[in-house]
Amino acid sequence: MALLDTLDRQTSSPIVLLLVSTTVLFTTYVLLHTYFRRVPSNAPPVVSENFPLTGAIAFWTRRWDFFRNARDHAAGGNFSFHAGPNTIIGLSGDKGRQLFFDSRDLGFGEGYAVLFGQSPQLKEHARDDGINQQDEYSNYFNRRLTYLLKNEQFRKKLPILKSDVQEALDRIRNEPSGITNPFDSIYRIVFRLTIRMVGADEIADDSKLLERTLKLFEMIDQSATATAVMFPKFPSPAILKRTYAGARLYMMMEDLVKKRQGGGEKHDDALQYLLDQGDRMSKIIEFVVGSLFAGLLNSGINAAWVLCYLATSPEWLVKAREEVQAVAVKYATNPKAPLRHQLDDVPLEAWETEFPIVDLCLRDSIRLNLLGTAFRKNISGKAIPTGNGHEVIPPNTFVTYATGDVHLDPTIYKDPEKWDPSRYLPDRAEDKKKTYGFLGWGVGRHPCLGMRFAKLEQNIITAYFLATFDFELLDKHHNKLLDPPRVNQNGHSAQKPRVPQFLRTVTREK
Repeated sequence: MALLDTLDRQTSSPIVLLLVSTTVLFTTYVLLHTYFRRVPSNAPPVVSENFPLTGAIAFWTRRWDFFRNARDHAAGGNFSFHAGPNTIIGLSGDKGRQLFFDSRDLGFGEGYAVLFGQSPQLKEHARDDGINQQDEYSNYFNRRLTYLLKNEQFRKKLPILKSDVQEALDRIRNEPSGITNPFDSIYRIVFRLTIRMVGADEIADDSKLLERTLKLFEMIDQSATATAVMFPKFPSPAILKRTYAGARLYMMMEDLVKKRQGGGEKHDDALQYLLDQGDRMSKIIEFVVGSLFAGLLNSGINAAWVLCYLATSPEWLVKAREEVQAVAVKYATNPKAPLRHQLDDVPLEAWETEFPIVDLCLRDSIRLNLLGTAFRKNISGKAIPTGNGHEVIPPNTFVTYATGDVHLDPTIYKDPEKWDPSRYLPDRAEDKKKTYGFLGWGVGRHPCLGMRFAKLEQNIITAYFLATFDFELLDKHHNKLLDPPRVNQNGHSAQKPRVPQFLRTVTREK
């Protein structure tokens, strides 16, 4: 009896009752959550490390290792797992890759809106008039971007794009140490050029405003945490930061618009075009931030990596510089001027077509640095066969494909973790060995709308840098490096190296 009295007194304690109730509720939630997110039996097999509530944590912490391990342990190469409440099918191999990039039943925007935690969250639900807001936004974005990247816009913006690059390189020239971190200085050039094409001149022309905009963009970029995707309604620090950054961008752009309207100013830039089209401020912010994600992350990082690779590859550095010299001499009105000034006379058509060596260098940098996974969602309302027996992608599930599945395939690319532009020359053409063997500029139903601008700015930055400097790669202690650092393949997107890299520059006089 004494024992029963003791138990009765303890279980009557409010604290104990709260703990017991919380445990019961949590256990019930986990059981229900696990039950309702069960993967159908005809879907690809579920990975062993698919935990309740969170799903496959390794998808966030070591993405390429997770994908490769899951692929290699699945009989057909495809597999299933969860990211919080979201069921995800991983596709691999030639059939999986072609299905992923070709199927009209796999929605592009619908996949990224949920699983790509950085960018603005797009509405997924159909409206009362039957028009899907995801499609509406995608069409709006594509129309606006297509106009801003037309040939006439490039021709009009080319002089100031070159001026922006020269101004940035002059700052590097004037640095007393002669040392620059390209993942800072070159990345900032790409950011400014992107703002110049899809943002506002006031931001591109004001170094303080440009820096403030970059900080807010990076705050949004860093909000792509596992928690933000798995529990999107939970006010995590990442979501709060993203909300704050989005609000600050909104107020900044709104202030620019008010100043234009108050002073009766008209600008020839993207912001003015969007305003003239009658776009709401929220739409403008979505467009600018979306364009920055599309145009900066890969281009900004690769522009810096290309210079690091060239600094440690004497053969390709010579080839690239000879190409720059040949193009400059061809168009220079003053062939005796320093090479960097001869480039001022190169026309748009030449910038886009006469730098094939620089393009090869960029191509293999993209192959190595286009990290992580692409996303889609089955929007067909029915199961989609994967082509692997009776296996299907269930309705409303998400689908992912890792770029490393093809870009790091040793049967396609010899020594795949090595930077080697010669792998794309006609006698090797490794990227042509299989359908969609190179994913760098988008393939199938979603080619990259910004490819032309990305190549143009890459050619301008690389050519002017090679014309302006002799340079070498340094480690964090400023010791010379003979080889570039290996890329962390577990990254979720193109990224700066974990250990800072530097370039020591010496100005060329000819």
